[in-house]
Amino acid sequence: MCNNECDATTEELAHPPELMFDFEGRNPTTFWQSTSWKKYPKPLQVNITLSWNKTIELTDDIVLTFESGRPEQMVLEKSLDYGRTWTPYQFYATDCLDAFTMEPKTVNDLTQRTLLDIICTEDYSRGYVWKNDKTVRFEIKDRFALFAGPRLHNMASLYGQLDTTKNLRDFFTITDLRIRLLKPATGATMVDENNLSRYFYAISDIKVQGRCKCNLHANSCVFDKGKLGCECEHNTTGPDCSRCKRHYHGRAWSVGSYLPIPKGTANI
Repeated sequence: MCNNECDATTEELAHPPELMFDFEGRNPTTFWQSTSWKKYPKPLQVNITLSWNKTIELTDDIVLTFESGRPEQMVLEKSLDYGRTWTPYQFYATDCLDAFTMEPKTVNDLTQRTLLDIICTEDYSRGYVWKNDKTVRFEIKDRFALFAGPRLHNMASLYGQLDTTKNLRDFFTITDLRIRLLKPATGATMVDENNLSRYFYAISDIKVQGRCKCNLHANSCVFDKGKLGCECEHNTTGPDCSRCKRHYHGRAWSVGSYLPIPKGTANI
């Protein structure tokens, strides 16, 4: 950690936001760092927003790797309308009842019926300097496993649910993510007002794995003119292949199907 050598005005000592997304194979680790909690007791709150300007379907866990202690309070939020409105994905706290008036739960408490519930977990908010406790997750695969089994061997069951349940599809779909850091790690102790420089947020890596939402009418997604877009097939068009091409309205547009595995069905 940089201690007293952080200086945003000096390139060698700065820790800008782009260091959350660079390749982490190097040593030492690069990371973004917030300002310190100099204005305590005013809350030290930071928002980190990731925008794709495209609808994305999540395929694996969202993983944040902290170089500092993991935050004692945090909210992960999603948007489906390019940042106009936001809804919570998950709450994180050392004490869920105190922070958010929510009973603490884990993804293992969810069932097929409650998969869409928004929970608060205490699993990722403890551990100030433990070397192996740097990550915070939003567990996508564990939620998939509620339908596909613990080893995801029964993907047909999951795909069948995604085909028929719009709310389930939408749950795993985003245009933007927002990480709201609400309280930094304090080591579960009283805040030392004589040493406020030790309290801050630092993130070395943010990993979000997904694919372009193309309504199952494209096999690829390309970056063109500063935007992601589906390479639509089946005589469909639009950023998400969500309408028929001109002169191809003999049948109504429909979303494709994941089934049968592996190629699915165009439904057009």
